[in-house]
Amino acid sequence: MKFLCVVLVDETLAAAMTPEDWAEMDRVSQDYDQSLMTRGVFVAAEALYGRETARTVRVRAGDAMVTDGPFMEAKETLAGFILVDVASFDAAVEIAKGIPMARLGAVEVRQAMVF
Repeated sequence: MKFLCVVLVDETLAAAMTPEDWAEMDRVSQDYDQSLMTRGVFVAAEALYGRETARTVRVRAGDAMVTDGPFMEAKETLAGFILVDVASFDAAVEIAKGIPMARLGAVEVRQAMVF
C-alpha cells in the first residue's frame, strides 16, 4: 500500500535555523531517504520551495482563477513529501516518525487510493 507523508514546517522554527542547521537537516534528510531506499519502501520524495512561490488554481463554473500563494494562512506550511510503499498504516506512521523535518513541524500520513 502506498502512503503519502506530507511534511509541514512551522515557519517560525524554520526561520530560526542557521545555515549550518539547514546543512545538517539536508544531510540527515538525505540519509533518511537513502535508508528508506535500502529498505525497499521508498517511492519518491521532493522538497518544495517556500509558499511565496506558490500559485493556487480554482475552477468554478468553467472559469479558472489563479492567485498568488497558498490557499489559506497557516502556521505550518507544506515543505515537501515522501511517498512510501509499505504493508500497513502503522508502518507508514513509523516511517513518518523518523522524518527529520518533523522536528520543525508535523508529518501528515495519508493512504493513497487505488482505482
